[in-house]
Amino acid sequence: MGHVAYVTEDRIGIITISRPSALNALNSQVLNELDSTLDQVDTDAVRVLILTGAGEKAFVAGADISEMAGFTKEEGRAFGRRGNRILRRLETFPIPVIAAVNGFALGGGCELALSCDIRICSDNAVFGQPEAGLGITPGFGGTQRLVQTVSVGMAKQLLYTARPIKAEEAYRIGLVNAVYPGDELMAAARRLAGCIAQNAPIAVRNCKKAVNDGLRTDMDKALAMEETLFGNCFETKDQKEGMGAFLEKRKERNFINR
Repeated sequence: MGHVAYVTEDRIGIITISRPSALNALNSQVLNELDSTLDQVDTDAVRVLILTGAGEKAFVAGADISEMAGFTKEEGRAFGRRGNRILRRLETFPIPVIAAVNGFALGGGCELALSCDIRICSDNAVFGQPEAGLGITPGFGGTQRLVQTVSVGMAKQLLYTARPIKAEEAYRIGLVNAVYPGDELMAAARRLAGCIAQNAPIAVRNCKKAVNDGLRTDMDKALAMEETLFGNCFETKDQKEGMGAFLEKRKERNFINR
């Protein structure tokens, strides 16, 4: 892989986008590499993913304007389809994904972070959807996921003004869960991932599916889905271990994803 690295640490996978010459901007090659990297993730062994950008300046500065500038309408639609397919794959990936946002997360970078389950950032992070100032709209889900993450009014303000916001403002409006000094960001991401990884993987994955699918349907159907996922946890070895540990007053739990 030229611009996307993948390593595992215990039960945590770490994906790093590294294209320093363009502040980690997303072009066709980076998108394809990200797609291929997801193919490599062994979801039996890895329980949480962390997605970040190399260096301190940028998570992902955006989609690559030098690639997009000469697009025809059809090429623009095709690029949007490609980005949406890959970000949607990340959003619906079976295991949780944490975005550790260091520096710029603009345009496609903000959309990439929005496709993750949880976002934390460094104190120098900058978020925004600057597309309207470039004569285009967001193309990788920004108009859809932003309104599901912050208030509709705030999302429209960010989209219409194309103005960036800093880390503390992103925290205030609920775009990120926490802000850390830059040199503490990845350690915080690993702690959060470790906290998730110690829980029953089947239960965590079912929580993710219930939340994601429930957002896209009415309450009655969402509750029916939750009932099914709740029931499916029973008779698993992890359910028996978790409840057994509780009843036996054991702190140690051995969840095996079965």
